[in-house]
Amino acid sequence: MKAVTCKEHGLPDKLELVLDWPEPEVGEHDVLIDVKAAGLNFPDVLMIQGKYQYQPEMPFIPGGECAGVVAAVGANVSRFKVGDKVLSAGGSGAFCQKIAVSELSAFPMPDGLSFEQAAGVSITYFTSYYALKQRANIQPGETLLVLGAAGGVGTSAIELGKQMGAKVIAAASTDEKLKLCKKLGADEIINYTEVNLKDAIKELTGGKGVDVVYDPVGGDYAEPALRGMAWNGRYLVIGFASGPIPKIALNLALLKGCSIVGVFWGRFTGEEPEVNLKNIEALWALFASGKISPEVTDSFPIEQYEEAFNCMIERRARGKVIITM
Repeated sequence: MKAVTCKEHGLPDKLELVLDWPEPEVGEHDVLIDVKAAGLNFPDVLMIQGKYQYQPEMPFIPGGECAGVVAAVGANVSRFKVGDKVLSAGGSGAFCQKIAVSELSAFPMPDGLSFEQAAGVSITYFTSYYALKQRANIQPGETLLVLGAAGGVGTSAIELGKQMGAKVIAAASTDEKLKLCKKLGADEIINYTEVNLKDAIKELTGGKGVDVVYDPVGGDYAEPALRGMAWNGRYLVIGFASGPIPKIALNLALLKGCSIVGVFWGRFTGEEPEVNLKNIEALWALFASGKISPEVTDSFPIEQYEEAFNCMIERRARGKVIITM
């Protein structure tokens, strides 16, 4: 089968598309998915460079999430049958034509979504819902600042923040990206390449600051965002898409009376599986009602895998980056 493979760590030019990768074996608790589309996420970029906290054994197939059709089921599988449309988030192995995953790692596709949309649901929406619901406990009327707001997790945070009753300020690097943020419901926008982020936050909040910061970017924007927090604010550490992990002066947390909160959805699923399933039920209801809808603007056939990776690395993505089979 076709598969994008990582045989040595490095940038996307080190990856290789092979045509004869062996199809996976199906264990007794596994489902075999005929992959139609797969989502590209920042952890995939780190993983192929050997920089992620979880590293598969070499050689491996990158790709943390996908959507497709069940092609076979193991002897003890009870939740799915052949022909079911499903999505899955297994950490790696999705950039290929077929993947075998535990039935516990697969979920029915939400009604009304295309395979391309569904392929980008797991890591982005699951992370954002957990971040805003459990980690921030965001309340109606509070102000949410989303950094990197036009990316995959950023767009999901805008949508979910609005559904939870927050006033959303979207911050991104270009006016084109900010147009997408407004389309998704952002109340205010900040182009942080043109204005001082801390000053813009102060102006838009009348000096109060923001109650919640959702930060998948890190780097140079972390400290000014933290300086723009309101009393009892919650700063959500999602990731470090800009590259550098910021070193924060902890006296800012003291002076602001705010919390710096880590968000690690992957570990949360193992530590609190029942809560995770309730989150997914709530998300599926929002998808079914049409209140949220994944934004896919950058879709690439598997043969263009290198271009897909570079779209994310160069921070050109608007919405989710998808690889189709």
